[in-house]
Amino acid sequence: MNPRAAAHLIAPAVVPRAGNWADLGAGEGTFTRALASLLEPGSRIFAVDRDAAALEVLHRHSREAVRVLPVNADFTQRFEWPGLGDASLDGMLFANALHYVPDPALVLRDLMERLSMGGRVIIVEYDRRGPNPWVPHPIPFAKLSAITAAAGLSAPVEMGRRHSAFGGDLYVAVADRLHGP
Repeated sequence: MNPRAAAHLIAPAVVPRAGNWADLGAGEGTFTRALASLLEPGSRIFAVDRDAAALEVLHRHSREAVRVLPVNADFTQRFEWPGLGDASLDGMLFANALHYVPDPALVLRDLMERLSMGGRVIIVEYDRRGPNPWVPHPIPFAKLSAITAAAGLSAPVEMGRRHSAFGGDLYVAVADRLHGP
């Protein structure tokens, strides 16, 4: 998928205003660039990935109007948010990232301390696909409600869907932070 197709997929889930966002499991940045194209100028996106080479590719493609800050870290562990300080995130994007995590509810719950009240979490995952080396822990949409509830998020709302050339469908869901820790 290219950034334009990714932007089309996630556009209904993104509130197009300036803010601080994180793309967790950003890789080379297909969805980071998609998100950047949808946010207002002055926004910042913390592109978090444990692959430094992938983040270097992403950094070369970032736009000036939306600042992309590469963060070389494993989002399933505690890490520093350079430049965020005491500010909160307005949103988090997990595009094809949570299916690598055995306990996504635990990871989401740990990250909620950085998300503002009412902040948005966008999840792009596979539906109707069994586990394999590339999707070891699939998250069918039917199971997403239990994950978001355990993390202190609202019930997920499906915002988009498309058939995947790799099998099954890709869905886009949103959930918002309901309460503090």
